[in-house]
Amino acid sequence: QVRLVESGGGLVQAGVSLRLSCAASGRTFSSIAMAWFRQSPGKEREFVAHINWSGVNTYYADSVAGRFTISRDNGKNTVYLRMNSLKPEDTAVYYCAAHPRGTDYNKWRVWDYWGQGTQVTVSS
Repeated sequence: QVRLVESGGGLVQAGVSLRLSCAASGRTFSSIAMAWFRQSPGKEREFVAHINWSGVNTYYADSVAGRFTISRDNGKNTVYLRMNSLKPEDTAVYYCAAHPRGTDYNKWRVWDYWGQGTQVTVSS
């Protein structure tokens, strides 16, 4: 079992930066891949970013590449999402996910564990 708790969301203006955190407990954090997804009302949960167990390999959705950075601190059992140059279309509930079953990392159904989500609202 892995328990995930997100934090860091809020209401911000377009163009600013925000950093989300996801604290993990339970299973050995340093051995599992992690990801961030987001979901807007009426839309399916969409992939944002993925990081492998060591932090060496990262992957991003085209919509956030160059603006968002995923990272992890295995000593603190925490994964981060740094979001720069935020846009109104980035408004969503952001979810942390852990332990994918398979390699389709951008598919939300692949991931076993989820946090409760943190709301990010970007005003224009």
